[in-house]
Amino acid sequence: MKKIKEEPIVHLMYAAKNEKKNKVQLLILKKTYKIMAIIITDECINCGACEPECPNNAIYEGADAWRYSDGTALLGDATLAGGKKVNADAINEPVEEDYYFIVADKCTECMGFHQEPQCAAVCPVDCCVPDENIVETEEFLLEKKKILHKE
Repeated sequence: MKKIKEEPIVHLMYAAKNEKKNKVQLLILKKTYKIMAIIITDECINCGACEPECPNNAIYEGADAWRYSDGTALLGDATLAGGKKVNADAINEPVEEDYYFIVADKCTECMGFHQEPQCAAVCPVDCCVPDENIVETEEFLLEKKKILHKE
């Protein structure tokens, strides 16, 4: 399994110039980490090991239609983390036809459930990998979990 590298994103909350030393002093009040969403690559052998491990039911077999309400507390019109509005009961087209896929809007990378993404932990061919195109903070993933499970 590939280890997900967490790189710090520093949120600058306050900067003040020290007139005596003519330097800028920084006060960092908050530090988060960027975490990449998980995708399943085309190296997937369709073994299905990952699907039952997902606490958000975000993993589907290739060519399967899916709903936001599958395995979540979402029903009817819902607003996801980040403000996206969806009909949780609507049937959505498969993300992938030939192999298992992860619905990024439902994936929390197991944050709040486990210490690491369980799909990556159980995949026998290491095809559950970070998606460099989708970067989310731990805070955002936890908010996503909270909304998906009405906590």
